[in-house]
Amino acid sequence: MPEPPINVVPLLPQLDEKLMALLKSLTPEDWQRQTIAKLWKVKDVVAHLLDGNLRVLSMLRDHYTGEAPPPIHSYQDLVDFLNGLNADWVKAMKRVSPGLLILLHEATGQPFCDYYASLDPFALSPFSVAWTGESESQNWMHIAREYTEKWLHQQQIRDAVQQPGLMTREFFYPFINIFMRGLPHTYRAVDAETATIVQLTIPTEIGGSWYLQKAESGWAFTEASPNVATEVVVPPDVAWRLFSKSLRPDHVREQVEIRGNQQLGEVALQMVSVMA
Repeated sequence: MPEPPINVVPLLPQLDEKLMALLKSLTPEDWQRQTIAKLWKVKDVVAHLLDGNLRVLSMLRDHYTGEAPPPIHSYQDLVDFLNGLNADWVKAMKRVSPGLLILLHEATGQPFCDYYASLDPFALSPFSVAWTGESESQNWMHIAREYTEKWLHQQQIRDAVQQPGLMTREFFYPFINIFMRGLPHTYRAVDAETATIVQLTIPTEIGGSWYLQKAESGWAFTEASPNVATEVVVPPDVAWRLFSKSLRPDHVREQVEIRGNQQLGEVALQMVSVMA
């Protein structure tokens, strides 16, 4: 079987190990610190991560859907439904202690990783990754999206308690590389001359550059090229916050550099690679 375009299956258990070590190091005060996710403190984010494990194991592995969702007619309907699920769960978990949250993570983390390791990466996923514009996604892309969720929420915790760990080439680059899958969809309504190229760069050794080219059928990734109409440079610490919608372009504009066509470059700052 060929290697999937992005394979993060081996990284999932490593990310989980880092999460467990992090959670066991937290003080009672740390659990109550505010995160960049404005409605959630550290304990709420930990509860949300647990919900992700349980949903995957219940719905995908065990084929148990529980309460049926309401009719979903649009992207916003889906976002509203997911936000409601998330809020209900976090509210219910307010009564659960940090120690019990850790115990439940230990019970579900490995089965979560094992389940995704068992899948054919090229088989059709039950869920599409909507922020890429896909109406159907293969398992490898769905698993990649799960990696971004695991990375992002653990990073939110680390950011709140001022503990490093995930801003490395090993863990950050796969995260941002997956997030970039939302770039063609972000430019879908942008008109430009055919062969126009936009370059988005995340500097330092943990980042990279991605090149988007206008074709007759739309925008698509292309090989590295010196002939770019605009280059957008977003520092790593800004990128994970911006493209997860924790911050918006007007919050970070002074930290971002756009070289060339300013209007074309501004579009990249609107990319949101989460369901929000």
